[in-house]
Amino acid sequence: MPGLFLPHNHPTELKEADCKLGEGKVHKRKQKAFGADLKSYLKSMVPHLESSIKSNSRNVTLSAEEVMQWSQSLEKLLASQSGQGAFREFLKSEFSEENIEFWLACEDYKKTKSDHLRDKAEKIYEEFVQIDAAKQINIDYHTRKATAKKAQDPTFTSFDEAQKTVYVLMERDSYPRFLKSEAYRNLLNTLQVNSVK
Repeated sequence: MPGLFLPHNHPTELKEADCKLGEGKVHKRKQKAFGADLKSYLKSMVPHLESSIKSNSRNVTLSAEEVMQWSQSLEKLLASQSGQGAFREFLKSEFSEENIEFWLACEDYKKTKSDHLRDKAEKIYEEFVQIDAAKQINIDYHTRKATAKKAQDPTFTSFDEAQKTVYVLMERDSYPRFLKSEAYRNLLNTLQVNSVK
């Protein structure tokens, strides 16, 4: 039987190599544990999302027809209070709820009395638009810069460009995933089954 060759000159070098190998195993275990934790967290979000949509449907009478209309366009989804709530919960599960919150803040801003525009514009800018904002929205540099300038001397249309950018982002990205989500399909199936009874 051939001998085992270890390229270490001293026993201390062998111990250091063993420690490094051991540390690598610990690091891999930590990565696996983190992955398992993330996986179980994401699994736990699906029932939470479904239950919150169902609880919304208990408070407001929803019909299968209304929920089916949500699939016609993002505009129809956002026109419904229940639709907004369901979509917001979905965006929370994707860690992107700042998009609908910004869109809703802009809708509210357009209804603001002119003597309160400056305060609301400042609040929206600080919360969503400025770099490093707590709920920073994903808009390009030029839109961010133009919006910042418009917010300094606010009008009812100060956030229109940024709002449109966020709307298009939701429409192309999050909205199709929402329609394919298990929570939306389960809600629709439940309402369809209940309407047949």
